[in-house]
Amino acid sequence: MSTPTQTSTDRAELAALIAVAVAELTRQWRRLTTAQDTLLRALERLRPGLGATTRINAHITEFQQQVGEFYRLTLAVAERWAAQDLPIAYRDGALRALRQAGADIRAFTWTEAHQAAITPLTATFYTDLVGRIQEAVRRAQAFARAAQDATREVTLGRQHAGIDSARLIADHPLSTVVYRDQARHQVQDWARTALAYQGTLTANTGAINTGRYDLGAAWFECVDGPECGFVSHEDTDHASGTIRSADDAAAYPIAHFGCRREWFPRPDLNGRTGLVSGDPA
Repeated sequence: MSTPTQTSTDRAELAALIAVAVAELTRQWRRLTTAQDTLLRALERLRPGLGATTRINAHITEFQQQVGEFYRLTLAVAERWAAQDLPIAYRDGALRALRQAGADIRAFTWTEAHQAAITPLTATFYTDLVGRIQEAVRRAQAFARAAQDATREVTLGRQHAGIDSARLIADHPLSTVVYRDQARHQVQDWARTALAYQGTLTANTGAINTGRYDLGAAWFECVDGPECGFVSHEDTDHASGTIRSADDAAAYPIAHFGCRREWFPRPDLNGRTGLVSGDPA
């Protein structure tokens, strides 16, 4: 059986993996806000006169180059996360399961079953991240068009107060991610939440699949926050300290964003009569 110290180390390794990816995404997203500020400062200095349109276009081109760099570098982060980091999280979850069951961690290999499990996870999560990145690019391009139009109004003499930079930033906040309910969240908060969800779900899937495929476990012990429900955080069926069937564990590897759930295979319970999913461990 694994020790509390080893389990804590496993969680710390996953947390470190997530923290590195969050920091890199946040750093690259800052490229957008820096480029936005740089563009606005440059456009604020423009005045009506010959060549104003050329100067506007030059500043817009510089901004678009930074957007292109943002897209290239954030895609690289997403690709590394999906191709390298998530498989590491899956493997670490598998090794944790083997240690908890007292099995040799060298028994884990990337069998066809494990490969078949990790592939759709990484594909789905990669698509999610790319969607957010592409959305950020679209928003940056919309800002560029708005800034360009506003500056032309000034340089053509149709607007004498100068561009309203504060308004442009308020209408096009590139430091945020917009959720489906239109709520705006700071990039670092979104990245931390999204990657923690993806990493934890992947690690737990690795633990569950290893218990099922490699140890033949029909039952799993759930460790979670004391108030966390099994299906959702508000579920009155509390998860922590209970035994769940392999099918139930696979159906709910985690319950919600920010979930701390872990799964430990219990092959020692195979064949026990009268055991019901949800019984105390």
